[in-house]
Parts: sequence; structure tokens; C-alpha cells
Amino acid sequence: MRVGVLTSSRADYSIYLPLLKQLQSDPFFDLKLIAFGTHLSEKFGKTVTQIKSDGFEVPYGIETVLEGDSPADISHMIGQTIIKFSDFWSKEKFDLILALGDRFEMFAAVTASVPFQIPVAHIHGGETTTGAIDNIFRHSISLMSQLHFVTAEQYKARLIQLLGYDTNIYNVGALSLDNIRSLELLSKEDFKSKFDIDLNLPTILSTFHPETVAFEQNEKHTEEYLSALSALTAYQIVITMPNADTYGNMVRQRILDFAKSHSHIKTVESFGTLGYLTCMNYSAFVLGNSSSGFYDAAFFPKWVINIGDRQQGRIVTPNIINCAINAKEILTAVKKIELSKNIELPACIYGDGHAAEKIVQILKDKSNKTF
Repeated sequence: MRVGVLTSSRADYSIYLPLLKQLQSDPFFDLKLIAFGTHLSEKFGKTVTQIKSDGFEVPYGIETVLEGDSPADISHMIGQTIIKFSDFWSKEKFDLILALGDRFEMFAAVTASVPFQIPVAHIHGGETTTGAIDNIFRHSISLMSQLHFVTAEQYKARLIQLLGYDTNIYNVGALSLDNIRSLELLSKEDFKSKFDIDLNLPTILSTFHPETVAFEQNEKHTEEYLSALSALTAYQIVITMPNADTYGNMVRQRILDFAKSHSHIKTVESFGTLGYLTCMNYSAFVLGNSSSGFYDAAFFPKWVINIGDRQQGRIVTPNIINCAINAKEILTAVKKIELSKNIELPACIYGDGHAAEKIVQILKDKSNKTF
């Protein structure tokens, strides 16, 4: 089976990783990675090099770099990505395309494939994030797909409601849990040697993305977020940089400028999967508005302060504290965690860490059938 895997950023690649390993090692599959989006951008760390260093060939690189971050820029990028992938799909043939998540780049690449009638398998469908335009793109990708791999029963039920049928929808759990289960995380000493960050210090792992629905509030939100961080001097705060979203450049620059004048702030463009999960493992808790706070953190489990509306609509497990992007509320949530250190957190609801194996078996079972 010739499988084309669409990957547009470090975020989806880190989730794909255990599945890519399974596909690469199985002679039944002819794995072809298609890198685009921020993977090819020097500004965002040119993370295609990470893919290659992990031992994967990347036969296809499609330049779809976002120059600006205004609504017009993103709309333009969607259009350009559709045009470039239209040419690509007309030249390259695949038995199946794998698409993960909800990014606008992923939506554009899948949209271009529709007239060519290439079967698409969508991972992470059925979820809802009403605070981001990604919500629209996720549901649209599901509607354009023929095979669906979801992470929880609640998301499977929602996807059935969206699609109007219940065939070819499988709850396999979250691929990110496969990473945590199978990876040998770095020691604190090895982590410090590699990233020059000392995880013996009380640490908060934080990722703050722009809100792409109420994007006009992003400047105010960033000020509130940084105001809270400025008061948390008892912690070392490790910030992984935001996605390429509406006004993402503004958020990025504010964080970088803030870090220069606050010694307890460390910024990292991209840890890679191993580095990121190691940092989460040793952190006191997670703070921000990334989907990683809903999946990866649930496995350890770790306390999470989820701020704002970007992830609104996802399942809120007991380890998650929701609050507004308001400095006072964020600090109150931190205090709540500090007072709850001895509370045992519940088990993860997103599967058993064997999602990749389940997906591979389903693909084999479907190989001689029409999707």
C-alpha cells in the first residue's frame, strides 16, 4: 500500500511518530512523507531536519511558507497551498493519504486531493475547539475523508453525528500516548546537556498559541499571559514557541522580548518529541492552550492550566483547570495546584498506548476493499 503522509508542522509530526515507525518497518507499506508548511521554514526551526534525523526519508517537500500572519496572509496561504497540491496530486499517485488534525495547511492539502478521489484517512476527527478556526478545518477534513481514527468514544459519537453514518470510524486512542509508552525519556542530566535547561529546578512547561477566532484580542491576551509569568519567579518557565497562526508573529516576538528581561524564562523553538515529553515528565505542571495539555499530560498524568477558549469543546479530564487569559485567574489556578500536590490524578481516557498498531492492522484489513 503506497501511503502518503501529510505533515505540516512539528506538532502533527510528533503525534505521527509511532505510526510512522510502524509503517516504515512493515514491508506491506510503501511510506512516503510529504512535508510542507512550517517544516520547511528556517524561521520555525526547519523541522524537516528533525524528521530526517529520526531516520525517515522525506521524498517530497512542498514550499508553502507563511510570510505574514494577518487574516489575509493566512487566506492567501490556503489558496496557494491548494494550488501547489493540485499540481502535486496530479503527478503523484497514492493508495491512501494520511492527514492528522485541524491545521489550515492540512485542510488545503486535503481539499486539493478531492477531485483526484484519493482515499483519505483522518486522525483526530470528531473533536471540537470552538476558540480556534481549526475547528472548521478539522470537521471539513473529516467530511472529505473515507476512513477515521478517533481518540475517544465521545469523539466517535460526535463524528457519527457530523458525518451521518457510522462505518469506517475507529476509536484507536491517541497516538501521542504511544510515544510516551515506548520512548525512553532523557534523564535530567542528558536533557541539560542537550538543551542547557536544568529540570532539577521547579519547572512549568508552557505553550501559548494565538486564539484564531477572537484574534483581535491576541495582544491583550499576550499581555495577561506574560503578566502572570512575570509573577511566577519561584519557577523556571520553559516556553515552546507558538504555531504559525493569525497574529502568531506578534505573540512570538512578545515572548522573545519578554524572555530577554526575565531570567526565569527559557524559550525553545522546537524540542522534538523526546525533548518535549521529557520536559513535561519533570515539570511541576503545564500551562497554556495547547492540545498537548489534553492528551500527553493525561498520560503522566500532569496538572494542566488551560487558558482561554482555543481548546474549548475538548473533553475536560480532572487534571485540567480551565481559566480565562487573565493574570489574576492564572495565578489563582497555580495556587490551587500547589495546594493539591498530594491528590492522586485519574487514569488516562485516551487508550492504552497502542494506537499505531491498531491503525496499521485496520489499514491492512481495508487494503482490498473500497473505502
